[in-house]
Amino acid sequence: MTEHYSDPMGRPQSAGGDQRFVETLYEVTIQVERKSLSLSLKQNNRGRFLRITEEVGGRRDAIVVPASGLDDFRSALEKVLAADDANPVEE
Repeated sequence: MTEHYSDPMGRPQSAGGDQRFVETLYEVTIQVERKSLSLSLKQNNRGRFLRITEEVGGRRDAIVVPASGLDDFRSALEKVLAADDANPVEE
């Protein structure tokens, strides 16, 4: 799948700019309460990256993690999950 490039804020590239393309390598979407979270592994001419998009009530927010930071991202997420497991919510 190939899509036209837009900047991180979702704005299209300016008319005079060079053409860049983004290829989606893998994508998964999960529903958590009212939020839809999409995780997309993508690649462009500058490299691979993970785009995490949150959609709530028609509003979208996204973060981009370069592939070079994915191991650090996973490590940090594992620590957050371990902290959550160690401190269960009391109901």
